[in-house]
Amino acid sequence: MERRHIILLLVNLALIGGFGVLFIGRRNYEFILYVAVIVVLLGVVAASVRKVGYSFDALIGLTVWSAMHLAGGGVPVGDGRLYDVILVRLTDAYEILRYDQVVHVWGFGACTLVAQSLLARALREPAAHRVAIGFVLIMAGLGMGALNEVVEFIAAEIVPDSGVGGYENTALDLCADLVGAIAGLIYIRVRGL
Repeated sequence: MERRHIILLLVNLALIGGFGVLFIGRRNYEFILYVAVIVVLLGVVAASVRKVGYSFDALIGLTVWSAMHLAGGGVPVGDGRLYDVILVRLTDAYEILRYDQVVHVWGFGACTLVAQSLLARALREPAAHRVAIGFVLIMAGLGMGALNEVVEFIAAEIVPDSGVGGYENTALDLCADLVGAIAGLIYIRVRGL
């Protein structure tokens, strides 16, 4: 691993350790489960970093996402938590724009960068395939978002008072995931990754 990878690994371990202790102390089983998922994903990325050659942008994106996610469940705001905060009310019909949705946009934008890293060798196609490649990358980012919703469903089933939300929350999360995946593709194209 390069020095910059080790620094990101240490940042992630500090986040996991600090928030892990916090969640254990609070008996926040939902986020203890999320810490375990982050540990597994960190292990997968660390074990494959040399072989895959993740862009450093993707790795920073994942690290920031991890920090945002853990802070969302660990930082209290009023009677709730950071995840519940409406940053800007964009509509009266839905709770948009919540911190949770910003985390989804960021996270699945980062996942789209990861998908690009995973598929980089296969994607060295002529420019005529840019639309098809863009579609595949957006669907990969969105697919990871759908997997995240499965994890949230499992958390809600294991921890009944998890605060994950119902159908509307899942639908808004998936919309945010799509926005993030599209933003990730735009970032990839602008940066020439």
